[in-house]
Amino acid sequence: MRIVLVGPPGAGKGTQAHLLAKTLSIPHISTGDLFRANIGQRTQLGLEAKSYMDAGRLVPDEVTIGMAKDRMAESDAAGGFLLDGFPRNLAQAKALDEILAEWGIALDGVLDLEVPEDEVVKRIAGRRLCRNDGGHVYHVDYNPPASEGVCDECGGELYQRSDDTEDKVRTRLEVYHTETEPIIDYYAQQGLVATIPALGKVDEVTQRAIEALKK
Repeated sequence: MRIVLVGPPGAGKGTQAHLLAKTLSIPHISTGDLFRANIGQRTQLGLEAKSYMDAGRLVPDEVTIGMAKDRMAESDAAGGFLLDGFPRNLAQAKALDEILAEWGIALDGVLDLEVPEDEVVKRIAGRRLCRNDGGHVYHVDYNPPASEGVCDECGGELYQRSDDTEDKVRTRLEVYHTETEPIIDYYAQQGLVATIPALGKVDEVTQRAIEALKK
């Protein structure tokens, strides 16, 4: 299966992408992984991306599209893939369609994880990380530490990331509404979109997605 996973920040895309890819035995291709791999391997596209990032500028669509195309062309993706974070705008969505048409294949579905905006803000703004390694993650409401501000595992100080404040989260949501939401309408016109309520237990959301793909 060839699937695109979309949803606002805080919808649980990373978690669901990992679980769905494992269940469907297809590679999980995320934008973050593409950038890290290309920059780490010093590919031409990676060097281009790094030059923009180092200058504090957005990486152009054509660079991201090139990275995604190279990854989708790898042997493990021959039987399908799950795209997470790509495409992120209409230009990238149209480029993806052109790439797949060139290869004689097409998307099987687009899963839209739906979460109320206030819940997104609550999920992200309530997140706290351990300052020692960042590996231990808590939430002030859903997974609080035994002692406020202290990591249960190592006693390290817990902190809120600078981009996790409510104001920053709402700004990120505005960007999502402006740039990414239009691709949902674009794919809906092709009959590809299944909206998945993303509230509830993780495994319940995964099961909803699997059932939607079966249809």
